[in-house]
Amino acid sequence: MTIAISTAVVICFLLHVTSKDRMSIQLLKSHTCYGGTVAFWSHASASTQTEMRFSTFIPECGIECVQGALIWLSGLTCTEENAMSKAGAQQHLAKHHMMMICPDTSPRGLNLPHEHDAYDFGSGAGFYVDATTEGYRDHYNMYSYIVNDVVGLLRTYFKINVPVSISGHSMGGHGALTIGLKHPELFASISAFSPITQPSQSAWGQKALSGYLSNDPVSWRNYDSCALLDSGHTHPHSILIDQGLDDEFYPAQLRTAEFEATCDRAKQSCIINYQANYDHSYYFIATFMKQHIEFHARAQESHL
Repeated sequence: MTIAISTAVVICFLLHVTSKDRMSIQLLKSHTCYGGTVAFWSHASASTQTEMRFSTFIPECGIECVQGALIWLSGLTCTEENAMSKAGAQQHLAKHHMMMICPDTSPRGLNLPHEHDAYDFGSGAGFYVDATTEGYRDHYNMYSYIVNDVVGLLRTYFKINVPVSISGHSMGGHGALTIGLKHPELFASISAFSPITQPSQSAWGQKALSGYLSNDPVSWRNYDSCALLDSGHTHPHSILIDQGLDDEFYPAQLRTAEFEATCDRAKQSCIINYQANYDHSYYFIATFMKQHIEFHARAQESHL
């Protein structure tokens, strides 16, 4: 089935890519939103050795006038669609001429042992690590997927040559913090909603890290934002976090206070907003997404 491309924004993008590129990335569907275009794509990933999906928002002005880009990493059970349909980001992205790209949260269609047994491990729960355990190490390389494939998509396919920031929610907030701290050269700024800040000390994190990395606490430290800060990984820009005080996973799974204390110890500037009456849902994210996009827009402007 051929999907009509109804907006000039996506057409302008397609004019930038070569015939070879068009064979390796496929537009699945697109929708006009706040004058810009929400689009859903698939491509062959070198990191996961599978087909991967992602979504994008490109503002009405098109690729040529994009002034910044935001990588959004979603949480447990999510796909490339959740943030694009629930976070309410598009109107704020459009105002700041910012593009957003939302990758899926794991490889799909593999049917590995125990891959679909639980919501917090395997499909929909890649945890933004590069797995080393048998079966998973060939495909569950979501850390490399973000750093190499997703950044590569922005730079090579979408021809984005402007500052890029990273953000996410819950498991995705963990990914944003760890990837952003390890790669300050790639990301102008980092933010997160309700992030899992110390996965080596939380039940969610311990389950995922042991499954993907085996019972090796030393390797776990590479994917623990508190441990990374303690080992000298910092970011030159302040980190922004919003945490709901009615979040059912706070504090045990998220350990926000431990992250705040570690930032103080590591001299990492960090703004943590504890929001009364808000839970772990996208209703919370949609309420404060405007402030996060403004935060990234200011950081990106200073990098232009």
